[in-house]
Amino acid sequence: MDTRFLESFIAVVDCGSIAEAARRLNLTPAGVAQQIRSLEKEIGADLIFRSGRTVKPTKAAAAILDRARNFLNEVRDLKSIATSGELSGELRLGAVQTTLSGLLPDILSAVTRAHPQIKIHIIRDGSVELYRRVLSGDIDAAVTSEPTSSIPKTCAWRVLREEPFVVLTPASFTTRDPHAILAQEPFIRLVRSVYAGRLIDGYLRKMSIRPRELFELDGLEAIAVMVDRGLGVSLLPDWAPPWPEGLRLRKLPLPDRSFTRRIGLLWSRASLRAGLIRAFLDQAQGVLGRQQGSSAHKRANPDRPGDVSMTKDREALAS
Repeated sequence: MDTRFLESFIAVVDCGSIAEAARRLNLTPAGVAQQIRSLEKEIGADLIFRSGRTVKPTKAAAAILDRARNFLNEVRDLKSIATSGELSGELRLGAVQTTLSGLLPDILSAVTRAHPQIKIHIIRDGSVELYRRVLSGDIDAAVTSEPTSSIPKTCAWRVLREEPFVVLTPASFTTRDPHAILAQEPFIRLVRSVYAGRLIDGYLRKMSIRPRELFELDGLEAIAVMVDRGLGVSLLPDWAPPWPEGLRLRKLPLPDRSFTRRIGLLWSRASLRAGLIRAFLDQAQGVLGRQQGSSAHKRANPDRPGDVSMTKDREALAS
């Protein structure tokens, strides 16, 4: 498919006139009309129709317009990389809510320092929807929970962080048995339409725990606030800080310490922005590697001046 035909098609739709599009493209109206006809023949559908003195897109044209724009943007990115030798272009990156404050800021800072020509457009959404949008090509990659179903071979997945699930209670609770708490106390559930919510539901079923369900919410931070207010308890992944300020909570580890939420990067192997995705992934792994090394150093030297002790267990209060 000749990208010039797509450029003419988009120009005609934007201008509403073949003559005006021809002026913008420095072509003749007959030349633009011929390119549109060639594109219609290749696609197998009419793309524009006349309405008085203007032209309008058909339903087929409206269906492909956004994808055509995105495709041309990607082609321009490739040309820019080839001519400049530097990574440049726009990366459409999806992210689940809890990664926006705890995981992404340091990674984005590293990416922008190393590759200032890469523009990252962030789209916040739930894990299931981000998975769908990566598969459809609507976004290039997503920092999200690992899907509960098998990832197709057309996609790639790299784990960035593992987060153990913990039972979250108000700080005043003295009971230490996490399963007893889940069975006896009012339960605030993470919505089952996201992957972590499905994992939680599967764990409760596996352990034959039938909680006294009070609410089912989409939002880990909102659930943490409700637990702090004494409305109930919850089972949540111990996501990367910061958590909401002013909360006094107790985090109880589960008997099965292998029960975790895995946060990682998901992307399409066929993406034309593979170079941008690789640059993002390289910076992410570098940042997280340094953070893990720093945490290990602090655990080994808890009494060094200025260091915060990392030796407290998960039952320590989170403020």
